Amino acid sequence: MNLPLTIEDIKKILPHRYPFLLVDRVTASDGVKTIQGYKNVTGNEDFFQGHFPGNPVMPGVLVIEALAQLGAALLMQRFVGQQVYAYFAGIEKVRFKKQVVPGDRLDLDVLVVRDRGKFAVIEGKASVDGQLACEATLMCMVGE
Repeated sequence: MNLPLTIEDIKKILPHRYPFLLVDRVTASDGVKTIQGYKNVTGNEDFFQGHFPGNPVMPGVLVIEALAQLGAALLMQRFVGQQVYAYFAGIEKVRFKKQVVPGDRLDLDVLVVRDRGKFAVIEGKASVDGQLACEATLMCMVGE
């Protein structure tokens, strides 16, 4: 994996597109167990229209989705050229510690803790300005 990966590189790995592609750049990875990247959170994101007008906060489920997409970008490296997708198989131990608001850079850090080929367990942490915003354990399955 040649780093950093730009948004155009990420679009070659993940099937997600605007407005649901939630990773803007991959900054570091060992190609097997760890990957880091970020999402620039801007005030013109579609979800801010209704969550919450006058007090915009990035929905927690989208922070989790950003972590999952980053993890999928790592896992999908071994399936290049195959018509497969990474799907959620479970979510555990989710904790939200800080709100994510327009203007934030959401730094994402994922570690693969269990890898069984097409099934993996990953631990993800999302932070803003060095402060933990969210952490979770995610189960992912690769399939058609």
